[in-house]
Amino acid sequence: MVGSYELLLGDEAVACGAVDSGIAGAFSYPGTPATEILETVQEIAPEVWANWSANEKVAYEEALGM
Repeated sequence: MVGSYELLLGDEAVACGAVDSGIAGAFSYPGTPATEILETVQEIAPEVWANWSANEKVAYEEALGM
């Protein structure tokens, strides 16, 4: 077997894919079912602007502005 493997949850895999694709920013809001995505982005890619927003509308507007 060549290479190494890491078992990830679905949200963690989404975050890794987003970071690998070159995202510059990630926005979310507290209480979302996808909390782990932003937390994982913050953990694995400190160079990505990852921000918690007040609610869905604000997160959307911040992402649109970026």
